Order: sequence, then C-alpha cells, then structure tokens
Amino acid sequence: MSTFEDRGNEIRALSKALVLDFMQSNPLCQPTAEGMKLAAIFRACGFDWGDYPKTTSSNQQYWVSAIVQELASEGKIIRVSESGPWRLTE
Repeated sequence: MSTFEDRGNEIRALSKALVLDFMQSNPLCQPTAEGMKLAAIFRACGFDWGDYPKTTSSNQQYWVSAIVQELASEGKIIRVSESGPWRLTE
C-alpha cells in the first residue's frame, strides 16, 4: 500500500471516529431522540469547505454520507426513516 493510501485510510478512520464522537455527545443523536439530518452532522463536524463553483456545500456531503453508511453497516447508528435523520442504535 502506498503512503498516500495509508494517509487516506488514516483520514477516513479519524473522520469516522469524529462523526461517531459527535453523535455520542449530541442529545439529538441518542437512541431514543429524534436524530439529526446528515447536513447538520456534516457542518457540526467541520467538513463544510464552503461553496465553490461546481462544488457547493451540498455536493461535499457525499463523503460524510459514506461515513454514516459505514457506521450503520457496523451497527453503531441507524437512520430513523428512509430519508430522515440519523441517531445512535440502542
């Protein structure tokens, strides 16, 4: 594996840990709470670089979308409804 792949894997692991830590500390993300929309999680974790031509803030959320999907596949978080907010599992 190249140094770049190693660094990328480290960034992904740190980013995933950041999102999970944020959700664990936020009352809205607790197992019995209403949950939070992806956009709010994305911004609260500092992943929004602002709007650029052809790379708006909304487009930048796809990476965080992959993070929450990964956390969901690990059974750590769930989506409250089909297009709804995310919260920790019970």
